[in-house]
Amino acid sequence: MQNKLKWRGNKMTNGKITRSNPLDMPAPVGNYTHITKIPKGSDLFVTSGQIGLDLNGHIPSNFNEQVSNTFTNIKRVLGSEQLKSENIIKVNVWSTEKIDWNFFYSEWDKLFDTDYPAMTIGYIVELGLPEIKIEIEIWAAKM
Repeated sequence: MQNKLKWRGNKMTNGKITRSNPLDMPAPVGNYTHITKIPKGSDLFVTSGQIGLDLNGHIPSNFNEQVSNTFTNIKRVLGSEQLKSENIIKVNVWSTEKIDWNFFYSEWDKLFDTDYPAMTIGYIVELGLPEIKIEIEIWAAKM
């Protein structure tokens, strides 16, 4: 994984949600933050896992096409609740194939720039349907 994070030990804030990487532990190995703090009184949003399904109901066989479609679907589901990337507090990524990190991070950085949420990545044998290769679940908060 590429480590694009250049900050450690300080806190990045976007008004209400605080993100930090403690100095007394290793820096993140990817584009994520170790700790995300959500203020009291926030509304919590949890999405179902988003997959690479397009608007025609087609799931492409190409892994990176599924990644692109998945990020498009994430943006759509967030938009349905007037949520933006800065509202995202946690991302869970499940993949049945090795992730092309250069491609994945190009899509990731379009969504987050450098204000990264907490993230977990798991490689698994299969997802809900045999043609699904990646699924991404989003947790978000808004005051």
